[in-house]
Amino acid sequence: MGDALEDCPNRAVEHFHAHGVVFGNGKAANAGGVAVSGLEMSQNRVGLQWSRAEVEARLEEIMRSIYATSKAAASEYGTTLAAGANIAAFLKVGEAVLAQGAV
Repeated sequence: MGDALEDCPNRAVEHFHAHGVVFGNGKAANAGGVAVSGLEMSQNRVGLQWSRAEVEARLEEIMRSIYATSKAAASEYGTTLAAGANIAAFLKVGEAVLAQGAV
């Protein structure tokens, strides 16, 4: 079946790329749910209630940032958007580990 690109078989991913279809990493796409949970926790912590439009605007900003970071990593390392998302995530975790003094 597929590789680290979630449950999409390699042959399908190759077909996407050959036909100009953007294929992104499932973890990056699923980050939207995690982001909304984080926004909800922020609202609860300070007693705010944002409108649906405000939450959607904040989510769009987060998702655009994830895409830009993934695309930049893909360009820098000469790879696909999906691999770029994995690289960007790995680098972000690494930076956090270093910032905490764990290494």
